[in-house]
Amino acid sequence: MDRTVANNEKAPQKNRIVNVLIVDDDPQLARFMLEILAQRGIRGIVADCSRAATDLLDRGKYDVVFINNAIPERAGVPRRANGASELIRRIRENLPEMPLIMMAEPSRGSTPNPQEVADAAVRAVRSGCYDLLLKPPDQRKTEDLLDTLLPNRAVRTCDAAEQGIYNLYTIVGKSEKLLQTVRLAKRVAPTSAPVLISGESGTGKELISCLIHHDSRRAQGPYVEVNCAALSESLLESELFGHEKGAFTGAYTQRKGRFEMAHGGTLLLDEITETPPRFQAKLLRVLEQQDFERVGGTDNIEVDVRIISTTNKNLSEETSGGRFRQDLYYRLSAVRLMIAPLRERTEDLPDLVWHFVNLYAPQVQRHITRLDPAMMDTFAEYRWPGNVRQLRNVVLTSMILGVGPTLSLANVSWLLDESEPPRQKSGPTIENDDLAASDLGGLPLVQIEKRAILDTLRRTDGNRTEAARVLGISDRTLRDRMRRYRQQECLPSV
Repeated sequence: MDRTVANNEKAPQKNRIVNVLIVDDDPQLARFMLEILAQRGIRGIVADCSRAATDLLDRGKYDVVFINNAIPERAGVPRRANGASELIRRIRENLPEMPLIMMAEPSRGSTPNPQEVADAAVRAVRSGCYDLLLKPPDQRKTEDLLDTLLPNRAVRTCDAAEQGIYNLYTIVGKSEKLLQTVRLAKRVAPTSAPVLISGESGTGKELISCLIHHDSRRAQGPYVEVNCAALSESLLESELFGHEKGAFTGAYTQRKGRFEMAHGGTLLLDEITETPPRFQAKLLRVLEQQDFERVGGTDNIEVDVRIISTTNKNLSEETSGGRFRQDLYYRLSAVRLMIAPLRERTEDLPDLVWHFVNLYAPQVQRHITRLDPAMMDTFAEYRWPGNVRQLRNVVLTSMILGVGPTLSLANVSWLLDESEPPRQKSGPTIENDDLAASDLGGLPLVQIEKRAILDTLRRTDGNRTEAARVLGISDRTLRDRMRRYRQQECLPSV
């Protein structure tokens, strides 16, 4: 396993493995593409026929596929046995969001006419490809395509792990609170002590659990997860301990439980506080003795499993209120880790935003080169009740609905505003220039956005085109916002 850890927290790191598949039997073209990819830290894999490409796609994850439009179906077969069409059809069927780039040779001479290029591009798009590269490919256009589909903006990571072409986990951020949690997790990882990870929903508890497993002596063993909140009591028992054939209606065969599957490895009990008290008593016995019986069975099954639990609640309060067994709490919490909410580590916001831009660029196919400063100021003031998960969804939605190279909140402010009620407040209104910046944290996001737009219009002397450019939004979006403000408060025209 190739494991990457940021020992120097000031040094940005690439936060994900980016893989590109090149389907072409031309060694010169493959060398050209691999050199461009290597300069960007992108891993390129070459397949010389559609059959080899299909095998690679079945075994691994790729971000972009470049396909020669005359690739043979299998190695050694003449190019007239065209396998590109069938390969594109299979990819579109199984991986509908995969960006495909078709590569084609001019049909007449080395310098195709514009009409030929246009016709070839139309055919490529109609077949399901994102764009067309004529061979020999232009380096500038190839790099522009990679910038759009595979941004690999360096971000600071606390820890990450890779296996082959897979990214197992990436913990993005540089804040001291996050670093402290990661340090503690790495200290406890080599032991077999049970770990309880606490934190609000969406903070990344599962990532810390993955880190502990993959830094432990059990890393070569299985890592099994159970979402306790998603299962009823009867299903939980069967899911964790397994069942024998005929144990209940629908039990047509014997089935191993998650404890048995995790033998020699780690079992994650996600949201452990959602389990009912009766089940907690059974779980305590299994944890103490490391053995159990399948549902409907009599054979004693011994296991060696390390337990990691997560919760978004205060377990001390849950035990005091009688909702969680105190003895089970002590058994699960030999080591307790806490992940701080996003509002307490706002210095992680820029790296997290760029991480999600990198992650979703192949899907959205929008070239982002800049983060709107007004958006980042708003993010820093916002409370983030949904934490990193909410930020991820906001970034994705703004990438989809926005336009241009600047990522801004111009089209998605409602996503944040609906999650936090406005604060009742007396004093100056949002249009008052004397309002202190420190007061913005208690205002709804829509009003913060409104002030940013109105202030920018004043600074540009009412020039809407210039104001839209500064804000990183389109003229149409600015007009829509101004129309809404006038309807709400009868503002004068600017």
